[in-house]
Amino acid sequence: MKLAGAVLIIVILGVVILVLWLYVKEKKLVSPAVNTNQEIEKPLLRYTYDALSKTNFKLSEITLGKVISDKEDFISRIFYIDIESKKVSGLVNYPKAEGVYPIVVMFRGYVDKEMYTTGIGTQRAGEEFVKNGFITIAPDFLGYGESDNPSENPMEERFQTYVTALTLLVSVNSINNAFEINAVDTRADADNISIWGHSNGGQIALTILEVAEKNYPTVLWAPVSKPFPYSILFYTDEFDDRGKMLRRVIAEFEQDYDVENYSLTNYLKRINAPIQIHQGSADDAVPIDWSEELVDKLKDSKKDVEYFTYTGADHNLIPNGWQLAVNRSIEFYQNKATKN
Repeated sequence: MKLAGAVLIIVILGVVILVLWLYVKEKKLVSPAVNTNQEIEKPLLRYTYDALSKTNFKLSEITLGKVISDKEDFISRIFYIDIESKKVSGLVNYPKAEGVYPIVVMFRGYVDKEMYTTGIGTQRAGEEFVKNGFITIAPDFLGYGESDNPSENPMEERFQTYVTALTLLVSVNSINNAFEINAVDTRADADNISIWGHSNGGQIALTILEVAEKNYPTVLWAPVSKPFPYSILFYTDEFDDRGKMLRRVIAEFEQDYDVENYSLTNYLKRINAPIQIHQGSADDAVPIDWSEELVDKLKDSKKDVEYFTYTGADHNLIPNGWQLAVNRSIEFYQNKATKN
């Protein structure tokens, strides 16, 4: 009996060892495929400028929501678009008069989420543009307005603004379907698209020009144009923790990624669009030397660039530059539109 018991124990141990061996062998066969998958290990590689340039951004249908403002000659209303299965809201301004109008896609600067409402940062200039014969469309971006939440990764949240902007640009002509569904006589000229960007929206605009390499006539007001990540570290004193969390996030990011692949200053030569830049001399959010350096680099690369400064004007070109900048922007769009 003792011998039989010993044999049984040996058999059971043998089965256990065999099962464990087969399990380990299977894991070894699977693990290399997982560990060598670059996209799984480093998902933010899809947001490098080179990767974005190779991405096929597919058209997404724009839909119209509620009317925000019904003025004498134009209407402002909410729009929606799906960006990679996430809803993004925004504001569109369009003339009431029947006709076909060029489009200005507008990107705002940074606004604290707690105080944000749709149209902040773009609506005032957008109203001037629409009064002068343009349709304007400005996304809220993920996490703002009625949009879905962004990625929990703060670096990816930043990069998702590029995906939103690029998808909107290839989808903007779908707004004509939305106009037709809503019995709106206005139509957009899908072959006549321009860009406007202020502050961080200027940084987004420059990124889009470098990634898409399209001829979108672009107006920038006080654009953030320094290398990444200095372009965001510069503003750390505005945070309650003086930027401790942000510096930690960037340090972790730099362990896995080369920041040079995410910096707009390395890709200025890819720009193929005419650019007009406006800058206030008293701007304490974007120092004037940033814009001067950007203009010099663009000229060195033989880019079509116009540059205007406003003595004593702040980040919003107040008190003496705002209206003149609007007028110059409208004239720029009108002149460049005839050359598209």
